[in-house]
Amino acid sequence: MRVNDTIKNRQEKLDEQYKQLMEQAYNFRQTDSEVSDLAEFRAMRLLNKLNALRYFSRNHAQI
Repeated sequence: MRVNDTIKNRQEKLDEQYKQLMEQAYNFRQTDSEVSDLAEFRAMRLLNKLNALRYFSRNHAQI
């Protein structure tokens, strides 16, 4: 498996987790703000990882 394929697979998994956490944050917004905030915080951390992978894969593709 190539490095780009590995990065792309990781991005897809993280993106799916990000979407699930954002949906959870939205769903709990009215009933449990603590759970909502925690889910949103975790989603933001995943988004940072996704952005790092996107940056890395972009730089790797130029080589």
